[in-house]
Amino acid sequence: MSVRQRQQDHDVDDLWRRYKEHADDKARDELILAYSPLVKYVAGRMGTGLPAHIEEADLISYGLLGLIGALERFDPSRNIRFETYAISRIKGSIIDELRALDWVPRSVRSWARQVERAVTKLENELRRAPTDEEIAGELGVTTNEFQDILTQISTASIVALDEFWTLSGSGGDKVTLMDTIEDTSAPDPSRQFDIQAVKEMLADAIKRLPEREKIVIGLYYYEGLTLKEIGEVLGVTESRVSQLHTKAILRLKGRIKEELDPGSLAR
Repeated sequence: MSVRQRQQDHDVDDLWRRYKEHADDKARDELILAYSPLVKYVAGRMGTGLPAHIEEADLISYGLLGLIGALERFDPSRNIRFETYAISRIKGSIIDELRALDWVPRSVRSWARQVERAVTKLENELRRAPTDEEIAGELGVTTNEFQDILTQISTASIVALDEFWTLSGSGGDKVTLMDTIEDTSAPDPSRQFDIQAVKEMLADAIKRLPEREKIVIGLYYYEGLTLKEIGEVLGVTESRVSQLHTKAILRLKGRIKEELDPGSLAR
C-alpha cells in the first residue's frame, strides 16, 4: 500500500470517528462525497437495461438516499468493508424508487413468470436446455412472439436476482441471492454453510446454461463487458445479447427457486 493510500485511509477513518462519536455533520457530508463514486458505479450498471426515459441522474439521486441510509446504519467496528455494505443498500434504494414509479406493465411481469415456469418445466422434462421453439410452444406463442416477449422482459428486469424467495420449511423466512454473498455480520458457521450451499447451487445452475448464455453471463458479470461489447464478441446485435441475458437470468431464477422451494412450480 502506498503512503498516499495509507493517508487516505487514515483520513476516512478519522471522518468515521468524528461522525459516529461526535455526530459531526461536516464529517458526514465529507463521507458522502468520499463514497459518492459508489452511487455512480451502481447507477451506471443498473441503467444498462432500463428504458431510455429513465435517466442516470435520477438513478444517482435515488442511490444517494441509499448511501446516506448506509452511512447512518453502518457500524465501523464490524469486520466488514463499508463499500460491500453500501452497494447493496444503494441498489435497494434505486430498486425501491423504480418500483414506486410502477413503469413496468403487469403483463410484462406476468410473461416473465410464465417464461420462467415454462423453461424450468421443459428442462425437467427434457433433461436439457429447451430451444426457443420449444419454449414458445409451451407458452402457446410463435417464435417471433417469444422473441418480442424476451425483449419486453429485458427492459423490465432490473435486478432479477434480488427478488425475495420464501425458503421451504423455514417458517416464512425469505432470502435473496445478494444476502448469500454479503457478510453483514460476524462469521457464523451455520450461516457460512448456508451461503456456501447457495453459491454451489448457483454455480451448478450456471454450468448447465446453454453455451452462449453462459458466455453472456461470464462476460457481463465477471468481465464487466457491456451488452454492446458482448455483441461484438459474439458477432450478434446488442438486442440479441439482451435476449440471451434475459433467458439466462430466467433460467437461473427458475432453477434456484426450484431448489429452494420445490413446490413453487405447482403454485
